[in-house]
Amino acid sequence: MIKILLFSCSILSASIASAQTKTLVYTDHEPLGNMRTRFINDVFFPAVEKESSGRLKIEVHWGGELSSSYDALKKVAHESAADMAIVVPEYVPKEMPLHQIFKSFPVGPSGQKQIDFFNRVYADIPALSEEIENTNVVNLLFCTGYPVAFFSAKPLKNLESIKGGTWRSASFWHRDFLKNAGAIPVTMPWNDGIFKALQVGTLDGLMVNMDSGHDLKAHEAAPNILLSKELWLGHIYLVVMNLNTWNGLPDEDKQAIRRAAATAHQALAAVMDSCFDTQIAALKKDGAKVRTLKHREVQQWKNATGYQEVQSAWAKEQEGKDLKNVDATMKKASEIMDEIMKQ
Repeated sequence: MIKILLFSCSILSASIASAQTKTLVYTDHEPLGNMRTRFINDVFFPAVEKESSGRLKIEVHWGGELSSSYDALKKVAHESAADMAIVVPEYVPKEMPLHQIFKSFPVGPSGQKQIDFFNRVYADIPALSEEIENTNVVNLLFCTGYPVAFFSAKPLKNLESIKGGTWRSASFWHRDFLKNAGAIPVTMPWNDGIFKALQVGTLDGLMVNMDSGHDLKAHEAAPNILLSKELWLGHIYLVVMNLNTWNGLPDEDKQAIRRAAATAHQALAAVMDSCFDTQIAALKKDGAKVRTLKHREVQQWKNATGYQEVQSAWAKEQEGKDLKNVDATMKKASEIMDEIMKQ
């Protein structure tokens, strides 16, 4: 009888423990391995489990197993394919139009100042958080990536040398910057076709984040690289949760996730700085000719892009579509950017 009671108690204890643990399914379009995915997996997720005292567990699906980069928002917000997902606002401009503003700056902060910028805009511009929640998700954590680099098939003395050349960029902002700087902007699918175009000379170079260029091995056909930490990319990754799932969590679990995000953000700047240096070393080891632009050269690029006129034209176009808060959001984001850069 005693053995039966002990066995019953052990089953009851296991059932209680199981009931107290909630497993959250996370989907990511990239495989585990780069700086962002390792940071989320090795820093943020363990912090969530630690801060929640094990009440929250993360079941991770990498490499597009549950969603692609373009349908992640739909999958997590409306189709219940996952509780959490990585969402790239640039890929969902219809749902997150105000978030497109981030890429409209040609120059910006790096490291801790970059973290400070995004923390400030989300704290001081309610329209951005409202835009996220209007898609039926809540933002838990933001991650950023490497700065912009210019990969050229020909020797590239400075950024004035791009004039007259054919340059590929995925961002509509950057295509306007290239055009204003005297280059011929083009769009091309992100695949081996870019590498071949660089080899045969139908494409002169790429304006792209440094890690993407390296991943494509663009430096093997375009080994002349100009870069700077000041060359702002503005590409942001949002770790979001289904709004209904979030609302269903106890307050103590919500607070645990918020603490985990704060802990992760404290470590993010150092990780980005370290990975930036590692990336440059890897490019040089592969034979690329890498030069870091001087501050005055970056400022010359900033002036050449005519970015403020580009911003104004975009804002006017969006207001013509009855999008609210465009001008106010752009103005406030610009003010915060200026303040951060002066620090």
